[in-house]
Amino acid sequence: MSGTRIVVLGAGIVGSACARELAAGGFEVLVVDRHRPAGATTAHGEGNVLVSDKGDGPELRLAQLSRRLWPEVLAELDADRVEWDPKGGIVVATTETGAADLAAFAAEQRAAGVAAEPLEAAELAAAEPHLTREVTAAYHYPEDAQVQPVAAATALLSAAMAAGARLRTGCEVTAAIVRGGRIAGVRTSRGDLHADAVVNACGPWAGAVSAALGAPVDVRPRRGEVLVTTPLPPTVFHKVYDADYVGAVGSSDAQLQTSAVVESTRGGTVLLGSSRRQVGFDDRIRPHVLSAIASRALRLFPCLADVPVMRAYGGFRPYVPDHLPVIGPDPRLPGLWHGTGHEGAGIGLSVGTARVLHDLIRGRAPDIDVDPFRVDRPGVLGAGGAK
Repeated sequence: MSGTRIVVLGAGIVGSACARELAAGGFEVLVVDRHRPAGATTAHGEGNVLVSDKGDGPELRLAQLSRRLWPEVLAELDADRVEWDPKGGIVVATTETGAADLAAFAAEQRAAGVAAEPLEAAELAAAEPHLTREVTAAYHYPEDAQVQPVAAATALLSAAMAAGARLRTGCEVTAAIVRGGRIAGVRTSRGDLHADAVVNACGPWAGAVSAALGAPVDVRPRRGEVLVTTPLPPTVFHKVYDADYVGAVGSSDAQLQTSAVVESTRGGTVLLGSSRRQVGFDDRIRPHVLSAIASRALRLFPCLADVPVMRAYGGFRPYVPDHLPVIGPDPRLPGLWHGTGHEGAGIGLSVGTARVLHDLIRGRAPDIDVDPFRVDRPGVLGAGGAK
């Protein structure tokens, strides 16, 4: 299939990972973005590469595939450049009910091949000396890791371009070019772009873009915010979060939900999250949301009470009502492929998504069952876009 022209829509981390995978496979790749690479959802995340937050099921299989692939990809990208940190995660419960639920969840994950190790109080104190002692259960997930999301995305895109991919920015997609019932390219604000296949990797905007292409998928924006402290001496040594986070990720409630997620960066800042709410593309920062995030975080790390917060940021995540990514061919418009709907897990799942799409485009069987991610599953085909 060498010489096949593929237009990848979206230069965030998923689009960049797809471009790298496809260009390395010999395809002629053009990456298109309406703004700049890694400038939207990717720039507003924490860089998580997680297995700890996923119960047994298809998304966990994709996460495990991605986690296996990341070291392979990093060997090409340079782990130091993307600030790869395989520091592991610690999930804690602070109530007796929460402890029982967390133990059951960890047991389910272990049965699915995830390393989830219970920590006794002394072990937890040694691992996270500044964490509250009001903990009823704790589990260590050594496979959890972190990258600097913009650095990782731009490194993936650079690798794609080194393999022959091209990039076009400031280019908004307005419609599909269709010939003989197949997509043959896209019409954009900067002219027509012809291709043999098109990959929709537009993140939260994938719903609107798919509607413009005439094959809408129900991908919506879901907003999240993060607080960033001033740089500190070593204080938080893993990604630490309350078990409530898993429930917030899987919830369909449109109202504000917060859970405690605390982790440090290589620069010494501490990231405090997380929030989830459905507000369309309203990008206003709301003080009550930041207050709720801070309050949750302080329950886990009371020592942060007097630490200055130097900034807050928020972004949109691609939400799908059934909480699974949309990956694969669109049966309504041959030649159109989707790689979106990862919500807050896109950083970690990017390289696995790229490998799956590459395999499918080549007609190969991927390493995991991709039927749960299919485009024509119930609940995904819809109007798309933000209301």
